[in-house]
Amino acid sequence: MKEPIISVSGLRGIVGESLDPILAIKYSCAYVGGLVDEGPIVVTRDGRSTGSMLAQAICSGLSAIGRDVIYGDVAATPTTGILVREHGAAGGIQISASHNPAPYNGIKLFEASGRVIPADAGEKVIQAYREFEFKTVAHDCIGTISELENTTSAHLKAVLATVDVEQIRAQGFKVVLDSHHGAGSVLGKELLSALGCEFTCLGDTPDGLFTRSPEPTEINLRETTAMATELKAQVVFCQDPDADRVALIDERGIYIGEEYTLAIALNHALDSRQGPVVINCSSSRMAADICKLHGCELHLSAVGEANVTNKMKSLEAVYGGEGNGGPIDPEVGFVRDSFVAMAQVLDAMAKNGKTLSELAGEIPSYEICKTKIAIDRENIASLYDRLSDHFLDAKKSTMDGIRFDWPNKWILVRPSNTEPIVRAIAEAGNIEEAEMLCQVAADLAADLS
Repeated sequence: MKEPIISVSGLRGIVGESLDPILAIKYSCAYVGGLVDEGPIVVTRDGRSTGSMLAQAICSGLSAIGRDVIYGDVAATPTTGILVREHGAAGGIQISASHNPAPYNGIKLFEASGRVIPADAGEKVIQAYREFEFKTVAHDCIGTISELENTTSAHLKAVLATVDVEQIRAQGFKVVLDSHHGAGSVLGKELLSALGCEFTCLGDTPDGLFTRSPEPTEINLRETTAMATELKAQVVFCQDPDADRVALIDERGIYIGEEYTLAIALNHALDSRQGPVVINCSSSRMAADICKLHGCELHLSAVGEANVTNKMKSLEAVYGGEGNGGPIDPEVGFVRDSFVAMAQVLDAMAKNGKTLSELAGEIPSYEICKTKIAIDRENIASLYDRLSDHFLDAKKSTMDGIRFDWPNKWILVRPSNTEPIVRAIAEAGNIEEAEMLCQVAADLAADLS
């Protein structure tokens, strides 16, 4: 069997090629058996067709080493974090490959606080997995497996507490929710009902039968955009399969994208909050302009939800997130959350009496180019050297990969934690300049692959 992709962010692999039930048991039990305090473990999954198989294996494995399991079946990743806290669990396991195609599945680990484990703990999990020995307990010491009947109430309550529910309900917004056969519809439909929206849900059966590539990018959402225009929606929320991210389509049927999700939610949140904000170093500089407008200090972290939440906690940040459509509201939880985004975007529309396109239009506009570069990992350092020699006039940062900043543009080049590629992300005042920066990176890597 091929080796799955294992990093401090978790594990992902192709089921039947690099991921099977035995490996899932080994990885999960290595975490729980050696690194988690006594107490029950919450286990959930997104809607992928292989999720139930892996969940049953993991629950059985944890029971075999003497740990009690609270099984929530299909639930969004941010819901998993809430469930860990709600039930006083010692940790959590979410079975999901996020935006990866249908053949993939994966495992994401949560600590007792309800957030994804930080990088240092992730390193320990990798070591424990490599050294793991499966040691079962006697028949009278095996753990219990209990199933949750209600997985959404606590999460719904927490999200609704951040917005003016009655003000939103008074608007009777017409909404489309594209959950694309992932976990998002489980809470998404409840949330939109609670907010008094007239809504249509696309792909609301969480069976993982994706009809397109599951990442909510503009090119993948062309059919959704066309359908939303026909339905005359005021806003379209397009979730990824585990519903920790959401992209936006406005009332004109125009894809606004994932970067504006965080920007609009942040701009609205800072109307009533004052304090530090944390985003990762690959997110749009729109956040910097928004923080400056509200008199708040912006801090950058390395890419990765755990890195953002680490810095948020240390700075006692009032808001944070990643520009891939994942706001993090500490009043709800330290997990990227599409439901936070949905509720707070609707709250901003209701409070200001503005359309989604008008809210987006108030934020200074930049253009982002995101590309993938094929290169062997052992040659990445050479690419960094070439980039440093080429961009001598820029401010350089090696906090995560390598980033170059100018007054009006930036480029970040870093290896992916979840795919065997290098990502180049550039932002500038126009798309041509952003694309040119990414092309330079690709050209410098051309003979290194």
